[in-house]
Amino acid sequence: MTIALITGGSRGLGKSMALHLADKGHDIILTYYSKKDEAEAVATEIEGKGRKAAALQLDVADSGTFPAFAETVSTLLQENWNRSDFDFLVNNAGIGINAPIMEMTEEQFDQLTNIHLKAAFFLSQKLLPLMIDGGRIINISSGLVRFSLPGYAAYGALKGAIDVLSRYMAKELGPRGITVNALAPGAIETDFGGGVVRDNPEINQFVADNTALGRAGLPDDIGGAVALLLSPEAGWITGQRIEFSGGQFL
Repeated sequence: MTIALITGGSRGLGKSMALHLADKGHDIILTYYSKKDEAEAVATEIEGKGRKAAALQLDVADSGTFPAFAETVSTLLQENWNRSDFDFLVNNAGIGINAPIMEMTEEQFDQLTNIHLKAAFFLSQKLLPLMIDGGRIINISSGLVRFSLPGYAAYGALKGAIDVLSRYMAKELGPRGITVNALAPGAIETDFGGGVVRDNPEINQFVADNTALGRAGLPDDIGGAVALLLSPEAGWITGQRIEFSGGQFL
């Protein structure tokens, strides 16, 4: 029995990750920020697949809540699984703010930093004592680290920091047998960033025209990628940035 903890698991990419991992036989702890009903619906769907699941509220923007969250996870593991540890962590929760450098506010920058970089660092720090030796961590990066589009300077820079952080984590956690990789999606049809890739036909076509496989990504493309990286066969991969974009902007 393996247990994966996925932040931001109530919708979009996180939901797809949770369902794909459940299909592979993993139990799931997912977090949500405000949409409790959606998160519990995902947990119910996972249980319908014969796996155990739990949904926990977490504001990844507030690192001060992380110690209490880790205690909640510890209690949940004991009560629901009769375990003191879990196997996989996917730092997925995020938001999109599209603003040119000259228009980005410091408040927006700080919000992006707290959610995308500070959370990955300090939530991992607080949860690592609960992770098994030989566990795995996936930090969600972005294709916007490799290619540049106007308005995503802050977001892309922070995801670049995630790539670097993942290498350092892989180095420091290697003695415990824990692998750490950065998974970088390309443009995906979700509600992320206001659903612009999904709902704006011109932008969707722009993505498709600049992607080798001829379409924008779908949530299941990334859900499947996470299941792949957490499979037994991927255990020798660590410290890598792996892009799943269908060949965007090659």
